[in-house]
Amino acid sequence: MSEPRDGAQAAKTGGGGSSMERLLTADPKAGFLVHAEEIRAAIERVLVSGHYILGPEVAAFESEFTAYQGGGHTVGVANGTEALEIALRALGVKAGDLVATVANTVTATVSAIEQIGARPVFVEIDAATMLMDAGALESVLVREGGAMKAVVPVHLYGQMADMAAICAAAKRHGAAVVEDCAQAHGASIGGRKAGTWGEVAAFSFYPTKNLGALGDGGGVFTLDGALAERVKLMRQYGWRTRYVAEAAGRNSRLDEMQAAVLRVKLQYLDTENARRRELAARYVERLRAVAEARGIALPSVNDGGENVAVFHQFAVRAEKREALRGHLDSRGIVCGVLYPVPVYRQPAFADEVLSLPETERACAEVLCLPCHPGLTAGDVDRVCDEILRWGTPS
Repeated sequence: MSEPRDGAQAAKTGGGGSSMERLLTADPKAGFLVHAEEIRAAIERVLVSGHYILGPEVAAFESEFTAYQGGGHTVGVANGTEALEIALRALGVKAGDLVATVANTVTATVSAIEQIGARPVFVEIDAATMLMDAGALESVLVREGGAMKAVVPVHLYGQMADMAAICAAAKRHGAAVVEDCAQAHGASIGGRKAGTWGEVAAFSFYPTKNLGALGDGGGVFTLDGALAERVKLMRQYGWRTRYVAEAAGRNSRLDEMQAAVLRVKLQYLDTENARRRELAARYVERLRAVAEARGIALPSVNDGGENVAVFHQFAVRAEKREALRGHLDSRGIVCGVLYPVPVYRQPAFADEVLSLPETERACAEVLCLPCHPGLTAGDVDRVCDEILRWGTPS
């Protein structure tokens, strides 16, 4: 779900003997500047309205995001982590329940499960996509004998997991599907958007996301009206009537300022996602012929097929990741590692017995090259030139 930026301040570097601007993995400031006039007008509209919490901007954004998804229900909440937690609670997940997910994700995904007192069960990933493997999920579901309450596939890097197979497996075993869409705003399979496949979905609007606010924000999306009503109760103290709690809710509200900003940026989401695809295609065009020789595996780029990615990250796999990362950093190119350590190998969630080889290999090799709408084709060429220079014997 939500994660801090990796190297978020633009700077000048002397790498390569010349002064040049650092290229960032993500650049929220660039995303603001390109829409600055409209964003400032939206903020001013909120300021003069005198209505700052759960007002007309939130209602309008919820309606507009729902329309973008093709219908259903959107409920704005405080952040992506709480969106996932509230979605699970709205489905009836409780302490002691089992929830399947992947371990090559930010710990927020697992924290949301554990905040309920539920128990995460980690599923192996597909070697090619680094996303939940539907066959591995089937094996886990069979092993647990129908005890799994929910499945949380994480759409990483702007690529969608195999939702048809995952949903089918979950249904066979009586588990609900909660999509973690924090990195997949606008991605689709066969024209069906991320968030519309499972019973419910969680979105993050953290500033670095494809659809990012200027602070924290999140949303729960579902096609189920009754489920949406339960989410609304949970986001504000269980109130349907003010000061009267019908359920044990909490305070998790998307504020008016962030909703106003998101309304501006939603208008440009498809255009900016298309730009991300163009940059990704340029990476592949420049690197395809030499990647294997340099120990680099490239992600697939949609060529008119059904799976339309939105490249929240351009995630390659590098056998000598740290050497490549260090070389690029020395040349003013900041790359991210999403994510370096499987959740079950981290101190807070340590499991000394569990081992998922593909997950561990992905965490050791993944490297996210700069890929956001603020970049030019020349910026991508600069990254590719440095990769070619690094991989050429001296």
